[in-house]
Amino acid sequence: MKKKIVIIGAGIGGLSAGIYALKAGYDAVIYEKNHAAGGECMGWNRKGCHIDNCIHWLTGTDKNTSLWQVWKTIGAIDENTEYAGTDKFYSCRYDGKEATLWKDLDRTERELVALSPEDEAETRKLIQHVRYAEDCTFPVDKPMDMMKIGDYIKMGKSMANMPKVMKEYGKISLNELAERFRSPLLKKIICDYMPAEYTAYSFVVSYATYTSGNGEIPLGGSLAMTNRIIGRFKEMGGELHTDAPVKRIIVENGTAKGVELESGEKVIADEVITAVDTNVLFGRFLDKSYTPKDWAAAYARSADYPVMSGFQVAFVTDSGFSGEGTVFFGCEPLMIGSKSFDMMSVKDYSYDKSFAPEGKTVLQTNISQFDDDYLYWKSLSKEDYKAKKQELSEEIAKRLVKEFPELDGKLELLDCWTPLTYERYCGAYHGAYMAFITKPGIKKLKCTGTVKGVKNLYMAGQWIMSPGGLPVAAASGKFAVQRILKKDKRPIEI
Repeated sequence: MKKKIVIIGAGIGGLSAGIYALKAGYDAVIYEKNHAAGGECMGWNRKGCHIDNCIHWLTGTDKNTSLWQVWKTIGAIDENTEYAGTDKFYSCRYDGKEATLWKDLDRTERELVALSPEDEAETRKLIQHVRYAEDCTFPVDKPMDMMKIGDYIKMGKSMANMPKVMKEYGKISLNELAERFRSPLLKKIICDYMPAEYTAYSFVVSYATYTSGNGEIPLGGSLAMTNRIIGRFKEMGGELHTDAPVKRIIVENGTAKGVELESGEKVIADEVITAVDTNVLFGRFLDKSYTPKDWAAAYARSADYPVMSGFQVAFVTDSGFSGEGTVFFGCEPLMIGSKSFDMMSVKDYSYDKSFAPEGKTVLQTNISQFDDDYLYWKSLSKEDYKAKKQELSEEIAKRLVKEFPELDGKLELLDCWTPLTYERYCGAYHGAYMAFITKPGIKKLKCTGTVKGVKNLYMAGQWIMSPGGLPVAAASGKFAVQRILKKDKRPIEI
């Protein structure tokens, strides 16, 4: 008789775990609390338009990478996938000037040097290290703790230039990198995309992923990709239950025996994979005493382990918007709680014609939010929360029009959402849409994908490995099944 694996959560991590479990010959059943599967890899429709929540670029679109094979296995992309074909990472406007990080690194180098000749040496060094980082690939063949010496040698050969990147940018923050430049515009383009506390190499690797062709945008967006993955899971015989929230994991004599649903139904299983936020796992599905010490410390030290979310607003407008792609720009200060924000971004989704009626395009703005901003939103009453969202949406529209005058009288609000939206729908800790921010000098959290004191319980999802996000989620599902295979004394190649 086949082993039955119960999976909690139908985000990308849970769906990946389900598909790899089926591929390995197990039965897989997924329980999802929401009406729709997909977690944060989601999109929704408003006023005849589509709002994409997740994919800014998808790491792993290069067919020569192992991550591409994972995406293909779970049905996300394949050889016939069409991509947006965008030509720039993002732009930054400051003091009447604009700088762009193009997909073409030579073009970026020429333009940045022309904008700030006094920063030529630092600019050329940065661009060279982006080229070095282009061979950085996310290891997904097996979990790091299951690798042997040969695996590490193979990985080292495939990323031979990464030590140069880490030596130059591995121990400094983005803010420290920005301070190496004299131009205020170049300082801002370094710090605008990611939190200034992030390690500098994270920015270098992210840009390199895009310039190398390993970070394209699949047409149709996040929801379309999620639906392909759901389709693959069901085609393989998987069982998906939505509107089926889990109450707790059944643990008897230190062994996970299944789950109890909020409805009271008990589902018995041979193995349990949890693909939810660790904040939900420890304290809701399991007693808080099971929380690993370093994880508990991270939650208690938000200054060292911050998380990032956003206050986002989507509009529809006429085609022909001048801010093609993603543009960061300074704006009149905007108060959210006790904090003032003087920078925001706007993303133009005109690259995907399916997102808006002909002659229209969707614009989405974002103001970065952190732990203290989440606490502000959490403090509001239901009425004040709704009113504040409306007020801020109107203020953001004014700032968009000031920066892009062609939008005057042509912006129609589609929707707006906050860190609480991610908490409500996805159980996201403080509304985070990535894992803990990696800061220089702060110990990275490590996770073996298991829970000490509970046998037959495995962890998946973006939180188990820094920096989180879609690649970690997809790989973690595979890793969870490989751990079960290893325990069953079966080959782990799937």
